[in-house]
This record gives sequence, structure tokens and C-alpha cells, in this order.
Amino acid sequence: IYNWGDYTNPKLIEKFEKQYNVKVTLDDYDSNETMLSKVRAGNSGYDIVVPSDYTVKIMIEEGLLEKTEPNAMPNGKNIDPRFLDIYWDSGRHYTAPWQFGTTAFSVNTDKFKGDINTLAILFNPPDELKGQINVLDDVNTVMHAAERYAGVPRCGSDKASLKKINDILMAAKPSWKTFSYDTITKITSGDVIVTEQWNGAAYRSRQKIPAIKYAYPKEGIEGWMDNVAVLKGAKNLENAKLFQDFVMAPENAALISEYAGYDN
Repeated sequence: IYNWGDYTNPKLIEKFEKQYNVKVTLDDYDSNETMLSKVRAGNSGYDIVVPSDYTVKIMIEEGLLEKTEPNAMPNGKNIDPRFLDIYWDSGRHYTAPWQFGTTAFSVNTDKFKGDINTLAILFNPPDELKGQINVLDDVNTVMHAAERYAGVPRCGSDKASLKKINDILMAAKPSWKTFSYDTITKITSGDVIVTEQWNGAAYRSRQKIPAIKYAYPKEGIEGWMDNVAVLKGAKNLENAKLFQDFVMAPENAALISEYAGYDN
């Protein structure tokens, strides 16, 4: 299994291993692009990956995934209808749901008392936050946030809009201290006051420091869903299909969310 880092409940893996008498190897990645690059190179050695929505669509179009029909598996009946006919895998012929959530940012409100529900915190921060901000090392996430702040369409090619986004990013960059996925450590250690973050990671940060609050920017927020997919030519195809069905059982989906803090 090749999944996002710090995203898989060890209890889930232990339960699967015991139930099906298999040994699971779990490795992690830090972005869809990292995973996709490795899979495209061939012979990754993995059976299962957990790509986000738009990446699933790319992988299906490039013939990188097995058509395993999770919708027809015994636990496929548990899929919420809202997540059955989705744009990246309509009908769920390739992927099983994993978790879904949002990406915005969190602020330690013991150290900053102002309004946090605006993307200006990232892109035009007050002096007290300059040099106290971590952003994700993920070009798509940072770009999408900048597009919302600029009020321009996402994924557009209009040169004026792109220049506006570039100007915003270049002006904001000197105020950012770090680019890191380790958002929980960044904000709970006191290294930064603000970190771009996913809502589940924000929940886990808040368990350590209650003053850490997750923002809901007035300009908009990014939503996403991660999915369990089987790679084309997987050596352990049947076990991989068992895992897809396994994660769709309610009690196992609960284990996933209990650990990472996202909805399922």
C-alpha cells in the first residue's frame, strides 16, 4: 500500500492482516504528484494507492488503474449516494472512498487575535504574522488558494488572471517562513503561528493546543476526496480488491476517521 503519510490507522492494517492472513507493507508519500510520478515510472511495487479526486481521473485516463468494480463489492452498498456518481470515477468502477475534507489554514489564536477567516492571512498578512507562516509544499493547493483570493477562475489560462496570481504569490512569499507538509508539528511546536492545513490535521493540532483554530475563509475553501485504487497489473490483485471492500465496511471506515480526523 502506498498512501499519504500519517493517514492510515495501524489498527486498520492489523485488523486486515489478521482477518485475511496477509502481511501488509505500508509506505507513504507527500503529494499526489509524488505518487503519480512513481507509478508512471513503472514497476512501483505497490498494489494500492490512495489518490485524490482529480488524480484518480488522470490515472484512469492514462490506464494506470484496474477496473475492480468497488460498486459491486459486498460493502459497495455502503457508499453514500453523493459519492457514487462523482466526476473522477462515475459509478465507482475503479475506486472506493477513503476520506474527504477541506484545505485552508490554522492559526494559534493565543498569538494572533485578529480575524482569521480570510485568505489575506496567507497572502497579505499583518506585520505580526510575517515570517510566522508555513504553507504546504504543494503547488496545486497554494495556487488554488491564490486563485480564490484573487477572485479569478480556477485552472484558467487567461494571461491577465495568471499575472494577477503570480503577483500575489511573489508579494506574499517573503512573509512565509517554510514550505512543509508537517503541519501539525509546525504549529504545535510554536515554530509558526499560521500553517496551511487540512481540516483533519487541524483537529489533531487542536487536541494538543485548544487555541489552534481552523479558518473558513470568506473567499472560499478547497474541498477534496481521497480514494482507494488498485494499480494496473497489481501483483496481489485479489488481496487489493479485498482491501477495497474492507475499507467500505462501516466499522473499518470508522477506524480510518478515528485516526486521521476526516469524514468518510
